[in-house]
Amino acid sequence: MLHMVKLAVGVHSLEELAARQSLQIPPVDDLDGTSPSGQPWFRTRMYPRRAAEILDGGSIYRVISGRILCRQRITAITPDTREDGVACALVVMAPEIIPVSPRAMRPFQGWRYLKPADAPPDLLANSHSGDALPEALRNELAELCLI
Repeated sequence: MLHMVKLAVGVHSLEELAARQSLQIPPVDDLDGTSPSGQPWFRTRMYPRRAAEILDGGSIYRVISGRILCRQRITAITPDTREDGVACALVVMAPEIIPVSPRAMRPFQGWRYLKPADAPPDLLANSHSGDALPEALRNELAELCLI
């Protein structure tokens, strides 16, 4: 298993990420119903060479405001073509956004591989009461290096 990490450019919260994904229109070539409909997706210029490892239970970890804050399970990676005719890869994700323990990450272009041992743990897995902290409080605590 292998994960990916990618910046969520222009997104400032998990709620905003969920709202943007809920408004996504299926890719033009997905309108024929060959891919899972209603699932969030993104296109990336480079097709992952290790796609088989990612599809073996991997997730996309999202960097929001300089910190890895969440993950979504990757359900499909297929070759695709952008509207301008350039080849790319279409990455389809499960709709559930899972908060993770915040971890600082510097900006980068594209995406990176992330080994499971290096991935931040899910927040609910660390919670003793089963309730996650509100995102604003979690962000403040992370900025103070308390979580």
